[in-house]
Amino acid sequence: MPNPASTPFPQPNPNFSSQLPTAPKTRTVLLRQWISLSLLVLIGIVCILDRSTLALANSDVSRDLKLDPAKMGLLLSGFSIAYSLSQLPLGIILDRLGARLVLGAGLLLWSIAQLCGGFVHTLRQFMVARIFLGIGESPTYPAGAKVIAEWFNQRERGRPTGIFLASPTIAPALAPPIITGLMLAFGWRRMFIIMGAAGIVLAAIWYLLMRDRKHVSLTPAESAYFDSTNDIAALQRTLSLNEWLQLFLQPSTWGIVGGFVGVIYTIWLYINWLPGYLEFERHLTVARTGWVASIPYLFGTLGALACGWAADFLLSRGFSPIDSRKWPICVGLVGTALFTILVAFTPNTVTAVIYLCFVMFFIYLASAGAWALVNVAAPNHMVAAVGCLQNFGGYLGGSFAPVVTGFLVKHTHSFAGSLVLSSAVSFISALVYFTLVTHPIRDSNAARS
Repeated sequence: MPNPASTPFPQPNPNFSSQLPTAPKTRTVLLRQWISLSLLVLIGIVCILDRSTLALANSDVSRDLKLDPAKMGLLLSGFSIAYSLSQLPLGIILDRLGARLVLGAGLLLWSIAQLCGGFVHTLRQFMVARIFLGIGESPTYPAGAKVIAEWFNQRERGRPTGIFLASPTIAPALAPPIITGLMLAFGWRRMFIIMGAAGIVLAAIWYLLMRDRKHVSLTPAESAYFDSTNDIAALQRTLSLNEWLQLFLQPSTWGIVGGFVGVIYTIWLYINWLPGYLEFERHLTVARTGWVASIPYLFGTLGALACGWAADFLLSRGFSPIDSRKWPICVGLVGTALFTILVAFTPNTVTAVIYLCFVMFFIYLASAGAWALVNVAAPNHMVAAVGCLQNFGGYLGGSFAPVVTGFLVKHTHSFAGSLVLSSAVSFISALVYFTLVTHPIRDSNAARS
């Protein structure tokens, strides 16, 4: 008979909930949770808004700087390449310096880069600004995962992760009216300056209000709320280079990194091409495209929030922490694959938009689940490192989505082929999660001791 622990199927553990501490959270802990989560959501929204400015100002920027489509494509790719490559050293930096300092510095850096975008006059200058925007934004989601791991009990991390991961869906719905309104009122250059200045103010607020848990004095009763694996000794540990290299010897690491490719590939395809798809494939006017494109992202917000509730519900029903996160991811990716196929071949525009709403619900269900998985799959001092590796793999693979889609659309004069390819990538990623992520990532030093 096979060992249940070695199979990827979920094995309910009725004793798991009783193994977790039952100490109630104090007012101090609750206040810290609300401060950290509120700031993370706000930073997440600003992150995506700043990331979207160039896409929404595409026509004005290309006209004023005399950039042809090829040069504009190069400029758009500068961000994602810098963002993905920055993830490699970021894990060790985050675990050593803490989320407060690293995310605060990243927010300040990307806000300055955003502000400088209002003063550029050449492609080279703008490329430098976009590269530093990518470097600055790179700590956002790994740092968010680390903050949630520090300030929330393991059995309560699903909901705050879902709330935090709702920010990438709220921002695309807010971006058209905010960014377009600023451009109409002040021009694209001042729009960049205003957005950059707002980020600098937010960086100051983050640094003033946020604290890493290891720098907060807690009473024994307050400390008892947290998991035993999340104690002060674990928080004080720093990730060594050898431990970082050991991550690559574990199948769960590869499952987390490789599976996330399907999540980001789909997200980047729609972020970059959804307006173009609605305009050229479904023949909507530019004015209608703006508000129709925002509707599916509202359902994406519901998907991210639903993941948090689903993960915590499964955990309370006896599923292991890994399975309680992995199953929403797999369901999300399979649902994404199914409804993307339906989007590709339905002849009716209204029906296509309805299917797009389901796509966004399922892909952001999977995205939130991926970050929730990092929080329970890795030891506390490895959370940021694993999150950064996940981001590296996801964005490196996902960066091909805009290029491949453009190539296929150019040669086939249709989005159907690119959508079918995206569906296949999503389904394969679900299989990667299902087969490889079966055990928590081991702490190699603890295992030897």
